[in-house]
Amino acid sequence: MTRVAAIDCGTNSIRLLVADADPATGELRDLDRRMTIVRLGQGVDRTGRLAPEALERTFAACREYAAVIKEHGAERLRFVATSASRDASNRDEFVRGVLDILGVEPEVISGDQEAALSFLGATKELTGRADLEKPYLVVDIGGGSTEFVVGDDGVRAALSVDIGCVRMTERHLVAADGTVTDPPGAAQVGAVRRDIAAALDRVEREVPIAGARTLVGLAGSVTTVAALALGLKEYDWAAIHHSRIPYDKVVELTDWLLTSTHDQRALHPVIHPGRVDVIASGALVLRMVMERTGACEVVVSEHDILDGIGWSLA
Repeated sequence: MTRVAAIDCGTNSIRLLVADADPATGELRDLDRRMTIVRLGQGVDRTGRLAPEALERTFAACREYAAVIKEHGAERLRFVATSASRDASNRDEFVRGVLDILGVEPEVISGDQEAALSFLGATKELTGRADLEKPYLVVDIGGGSTEFVVGDDGVRAALSVDIGCVRMTERHLVAADGTVTDPPGAAQVGAVRRDIAAALDRVEREVPIAGARTLVGLAGSVTTVAALALGLKEYDWAAIHHSRIPYDKVVELTDWLLTSTHDQRALHPVIHPGRVDVIASGALVLRMVMERTGACEVVVSEHDILDGIGWSLA
């Protein structure tokens, strides 16, 4: 086994995974997994620069992570960074700071590399399972976008489209005063559906999603739907990871989420407070992906690009 440390630094958060990777069994045994909100991309679109306070928040998290990595004695470390750091005019300051603290330079990876790492992280543990057929369709429903990756032992094709749960909510389910409609009307839901359908039309033209045999769902919208489907009273990572949620249950939950109020959704402890107003859009993306592909179930994975970074070191 190889003890690895993986860091995924995004626009909003930075995440760390320290794990023992066992290539013989395909198992990545977590020793430490944590996330810190640092908002590295604060103001980058407006100023073209990484803000001093954003850099300091990120460096503070890096110092914390360096101590964790040292404590566990990781043999290898890889730091993958977001495009926010690539586009900033003062990116050298960011690179220098990370290098000083962690001893490695942050890598800004391409979309193809990101797809490959996400696919690896989500499917590595599925290899050899007779009950799950290849090729896989990995769908990562994020806040701003959703990524589609099709592959078997590697990536065949991948595409990112702008139908994330936050984007769909802000675009169609927000009233004139800026508050989320509670619950949304039929016309608003119809507008969300049209956007998702148009994006899926594009995905179908560029990625062979119809030929996939197993749908694997990633990220908070999918894991929250899974937690609700399983009837969990609190978020249970182990119960959610590799659970298989049937299409009929996804339909039932999506209908409820789209017709419930904020207060009704907030009563469920498995729905994170920051997700209460956007989970309905995320669930609708999942439902429409299943309808478009004919998937009878979604295999839910708690593993993603962070785990792929870890495997790339092993």
